[in-house]
Amino acid sequence: MNFDRAFIKRLKSGDTKTQKAFYQQLAPKMYGVCLRFSNNRAEADDILQEGFIRIFNHLKEFRGEGSLEGWARRTIVNTAINFYKKRVKQGISIDLETFREKIEDNNHIIEKLAADELLEVIQSLPDGYRTVFNLNVIEGYSHKEIADMLEISENTSKSQLSRARAALQKMLKSIKKRENIE
Repeated sequence: MNFDRAFIKRLKSGDTKTQKAFYQQLAPKMYGVCLRFSNNRAEADDILQEGFIRIFNHLKEFRGEGSLEGWARRTIVNTAINFYKKRVKQGISIDLETFREKIEDNNHIIEKLAADELLEVIQSLPDGYRTVFNLNVIEGYSHKEIADMLEISENTSKSQLSRARAALQKMLKSIKKRENIE
């Protein structure tokens, strides 16, 4: 679906049919983003719902610079970041020091994994690791940008990415061993 100026105007005016079409078009893509940032599907559902509420509440702020889909994605990512920050403030975060081992590179295993298996592996990372991994590797943010967003130092961002990669390598190695045995 093309989000042309007329569509965006109807969307901003609060037209419910246009809002529904917009949601139906973008929700599946945005849900994938939410899943990568969450521990499970229930959290992803919450992030998606909160994200679309923010999108609809702040549509008037969209100036038409860039794509509407890109603006919506940024809103969903920011919602996921806020969800993460809230968890950290509530003390729900998992100990980030539990995954320190460095393991040799097993990137070739990723090709053999089904998308659901890979998502499950990413979701099993501790909150901080998963958030930094998603923002840097998948969303393409720099460590400086991540540090500003998460209110952490650049070195903490770099460290958590390194530890996330090591943890992922360890998990992928475990999957490889399991698949060789089965």
